[in-house]
Amino acid sequence: MTRFQLKFTLETPEIPIDVDCVIVSFLKAGVQRVSPEWFDQLYNKKKSIIKMYSWSCYYPGAKFTKDKILLDENYFSVTFSDPDMKELLQFYNAFRLMLREPYPMNHNSMTLKEIRIQELPDIMDSEVIVKLKSSLIARRHNSEDNKDHYYTWEDSEFSEVIRENVKFFLEKQGLPLSMENFSVTPVKAKKIVARVWRRPIDATIGILKLTGSPELLNFLYASALGSRRSEGHGLWDIIW
Repeated sequence: MTRFQLKFTLETPEIPIDVDCVIVSFLKAGVQRVSPEWFDQLYNKKKSIIKMYSWSCYYPGAKFTKDKILLDENYFSVTFSDPDMKELLQFYNAFRLMLREPYPMNHNSMTLKEIRIQELPDIMDSEVIVKLKSSLIARRHNSEDNKDHYYTWEDSEFSEVIRENVKFFLEKQGLPLSMENFSVTPVKAKKIVARVWRRPIDATIGILKLTGSPELLNFLYASALGSRRSEGHGLWDIIW
């Protein structure tokens, strides 16, 4: 399995608090350059399209204010992951087309300077201890009132909602991966309020224990956990 490490330089060492909107906009611009047909497959507003990819950001020395994130350095990095190798290669081409071109960002700009390939080890065991690289969002949709309800590790329903999110994702992608014995157990977790598409949403960060078949765990290693994955949530690294 493979991930990309993307390094962006900044005109000034700050980014908007709703940086997820900027990253998604950047991804869309790259996809459009590669192929308008591919763009339509991923982002057609008339369809509900669940993406395979996920990503997370690293902000050096981040200090959060009401409307921006102040950094110690004039760069930040993005980890980009996708279990679909064909699509991952298409994104590589998209990133290459965006290299060294300033991309506008709220009275600032970011420039993709480096694309580094990171090889991931295969998971061979049925249990792993992981650290979240981005906040984990557990979402349950209520069809009766057409509202989303969000859960954190503090809620008794948390693990079951994550199972529901994973099951829904697999079914939508048509992937016959077994969820037998799959579970999510908080080890050292923390509830936070994450910014998701300009809205505050309860989420979880920290360390979790995942159990399940190695095949499923490897897939989730590349695709991330939970909901809102393609908007920068649920990516994790193995720590044990």
